[in-house]
Amino acid sequence: MKITTYLKYSGVLALTAALAACGGSSTQTTSAPAGPPARPGSAIDLDSDQRRNLEPGQSEPTTVWDAFRRGNTEVEVAVNKYLWSATLEILEFLPVESVDPFTGVIITGYGTPPGGGRAYRATVLIDDPALDARSLNVSLQTRNGPASAATIRAVEDAILTRARQIRNLDASF
Repeated sequence: MKITTYLKYSGVLALTAALAACGGSSTQTTSAPAGPPARPGSAIDLDSDQRRNLEPGQSEPTTVWDAFRRGNTEVEVAVNKYLWSATLEILEFLPVESVDPFTGVIITGYGTPPGGGRAYRATVLIDDPALDARSLNVSLQTRNGPASAATIRAVEDAILTRARQIRNLDASF
């Protein structure tokens, strides 16, 4: 056999092996025809019994067409908008270093409050969509260490009060 024929057979064998590897290791098969992707609720979609029969750690069978499906582009943010706005308003004297509305974290740099002499920085976590004190976690730090509990409580109260005011104004429209 010539070397070129050997290389051709080796190439075909390698392509076949690569294509076979795309099928995954699922032992469950569906009788889905080749073609466009299945829509939820269609006849070739896995029903609830088939999903329950998947082994632990095993995902639903995938096809090449899954790469062309649009994923869910809607993102839900589980942060209370009134607490978020109130926090940014109350701590406006602090320079904002990082804001992540998806996790509810606001990190500020050092700043001095109006009429105050001590510099603070804050890290705020809003971890619940409810307008509630337990949804708000405030951490204040001075240049010499953590701020007093009374100062932290005063800032939390100011944020909660302003959030309620914003909600009441929003409800009146």
